[in-house]
Amino acid sequence: MSDTREIQEKLEELRRQIRYHDTLYYALDAPQISDAEYDALFRELVREEEAHPEWVTPDSPTQRVGFAPLEKFAPFEHAAPMLSLENAMSEEEVREFDRRVRKLLGHGDKIEYVVEPKMDGLALEILYEKGRLTGAGTRGDGYTGEDVTPNVKTIRAIPWRLQSPPGGAPPPERLAVRGEVYIDKKDFEALNRNREAAGELPFANPRNAAAGSLRQLDSSITASRPLRVFFYGVGAVEGAEFPTHWDLLQTLRAWGLAVNSKSQVCAGIEEAIGFFRRLTDERGDLPYDIDGLVIKVNRMDWQRQLGEKSRSPRWAIAYKFSADLAPSRILDILVQVGRTGAVTPVAVLEPVFVGGVTVQRATLHNEDEIERKDIRIGDRVWVRRAGDVIPEVVEVEVSRRTGDEVPFRMPAQCPSCGGEVVRLPDESVHRCLNRNCPAQIKAAIWHFCSRNGMDIEGLGRKNISLLVDEGLIQSVADLYTLRVEDLEGLPGWGRKSAQNLVDAIAGSKNPELADFIYALGIYHVGSHVAQLLASHLGRFEAVRAATREELERIPGVGEIVAYSITRYFSHPENQKLMDGLLAAGITVKPAQTSSHAAEEEDPFWKSKTVVFTGALASLTRQEAGKRVEARGAKVTESVSKKTDIVVAGKDAGSKRAKAEKLGIPILDEEEFLKRIQ
Repeated sequence: MSDTREIQEKLEELRRQIRYHDTLYYALDAPQISDAEYDALFRELVREEEAHPEWVTPDSPTQRVGFAPLEKFAPFEHAAPMLSLENAMSEEEVREFDRRVRKLLGHGDKIEYVVEPKMDGLALEILYEKGRLTGAGTRGDGYTGEDVTPNVKTIRAIPWRLQSPPGGAPPPERLAVRGEVYIDKKDFEALNRNREAAGELPFANPRNAAAGSLRQLDSSITASRPLRVFFYGVGAVEGAEFPTHWDLLQTLRAWGLAVNSKSQVCAGIEEAIGFFRRLTDERGDLPYDIDGLVIKVNRMDWQRQLGEKSRSPRWAIAYKFSADLAPSRILDILVQVGRTGAVTPVAVLEPVFVGGVTVQRATLHNEDEIERKDIRIGDRVWVRRAGDVIPEVVEVEVSRRTGDEVPFRMPAQCPSCGGEVVRLPDESVHRCLNRNCPAQIKAAIWHFCSRNGMDIEGLGRKNISLLVDEGLIQSVADLYTLRVEDLEGLPGWGRKSAQNLVDAIAGSKNPELADFIYALGIYHVGSHVAQLLASHLGRFEAVRAATREELERIPGVGEIVAYSITRYFSHPENQKLMDGLLAAGITVKPAQTSSHAAEEEDPFWKSKTVVFTGALASLTRQEAGKRVEARGAKVTESVSKKTDIVVAGKDAGSKRAKAEKLGIPILDEEEFLKRIQ
């Protein structure tokens, strides 16, 4: 045999071995060699191909490094529509799905289902012709996606050639196979560490990282990311038939395509529900993120008989975890001091993605709640974003305790000032009673400067803390005495940044009445109540002088709120603060009173509860909220059955999904703007 033939055969044998071990690792989850041995094989192939570049084949494993960058993605037409799945959020909804399936089939006995973990990734369709990868596209609108073929070819978990298993069915003439691209949790953490070390922003969560990695115009970037895939079905197939969905999954695996090993056949819906319960318990320990379970009728002829609705198949349903619930572990419990002196215990968590964000801290509310839930440092817990905003610990997994968990006790001294921490009669919270506590001062100043208040740019928590610690401010009135020369010598401050802050403070001296009321931080007075006070009383002097009886006559201001307002303005320290602010040059704009406001009330918005979600292009959400409040609406943060309208801007997330589930009307930005013209 010639040397040339020997070298070519050696190259092909190395490629065959690498493809074989890729299949074992990614598709069968049964590696036979170590990572080091695999890397040695790969390096040997690289050396041989570098020595003989004329024999490098396009489908060699070494070619998964990227291709020429694209200017834009071409369209990718799906072989059959990639439909979305109907969602179920409770056991009863899953049982209703089963009843519906049996009724449509005219089948009274148990239906056999296949259940598969629902990956939290990016849907993808890959086209194989005669066993070779020829195209790949994202889901897009379900009919046309983006052609990401060059990127998909860089992913090691996706074979360029399908296998022909011994004694099994060979790859068909044409196969449009569907899967979910994802990134393992450990790989995601390593990816973010590398990005931070390189001075780049970390990804928010594995799903975003996977989606962003696959949709790169430069495929070499995709090649550098640790993408994986699980396949779950086909859009079209020519040259093969499958009596059941389970047969399909096993055949895909035999062809070298990764299928989730957690998938299983269930004899009836109750068995599927039991699997969901077990999966819920195991969710936190899985190496990847899932957001529920997919339940599919197993028999293919029954799938065809059931058919599809306009947007989803009748033979499958996604049984989803609660969108705002996720498992984590309590690393520590700290306390933080708010502007009213409330001392709140806070759990420090192992980072967990829940409700659209990565959460590392969660409120524990108060000592009673900690005792009621028996929360301890070291506990495995379930975390929820209450109202889509504030993370909280919902439940402790007591069964997973090791005995090393540590109970929590509220400190007797304030962690900020060392003052006494007490629990007042009829209150569930502990408080620091020192009115000069630095933590309370900082929190009150931050509230005053916040976007819904005086909206002073450049005064975030870090800068406020610095100014208080340096003794430059002790109250919000002190902000208006700051000079450039006071600031420019501080760590990290120059003359320009100092001048910018002084100018921003000066620019806040003519606030809207509602904004000023909110900024004062009066107990029980949020932005909605502040708007009510402004629209009914009109001038700050009237708000300051109002009696409890006058305040209680305002719709939406009850006895407790009225008492809190009058108590605030009657306190000598607060009177001194008001006088100081006015003397500093603050002139509060008068507001349109209720007699005029009634003329502005719009029947469409009047008495409606409105929630904003996502980003609006034409105005801020705060401005939009004020516009609808002026027309008689109430703006809240969370979606519930009491919500009347949801206004959804760009990248609206869990709030929109919840509104859709509850059947609440949703306005996009264009419709919203028409309604407030």
